Amino acid sequence: MTDICIVHCTTDSQENAEVIATQLIEQRLAACVQIVPGITSVYRWDNKLAQDQEWLLLIKTHRQLLDRAEQLVNALHSYDVPQWVVVAAETVSPAYGTWVEQELNIEKRN
Repeated sequence: MTDICIVHCTTDSQENAEVIATQLIEQRLAACVQIVPGITSVYRWDNKLAQDQEWLLLIKTHRQLLDRAEQLVNALHSYDVPQWVVVAAETVSPAYGTWVEQELNIEKRN
């Protein structure tokens, strides 16, 4: 198991997804954010069935940055309750792991 995580977060627009992704990268809270357009989410909200088109953000970050990244996403997000699902990476290639940690300045943060 590594300390690298992938966070799944959805939003209601390309614009909001790009704002969140850009700020996460600029503040070095994520090494990479992929924006996947055109997903359909089906869920219950206010006791009613809902179905919406959304954009999925796949946020690559480090375990020690999760709280700060979540705070930033909550501040920028268009939803009252943003999806924030953290998946720990079982393994990553050594080169990718090094790149992520360098992009996030992990050694300097310790």
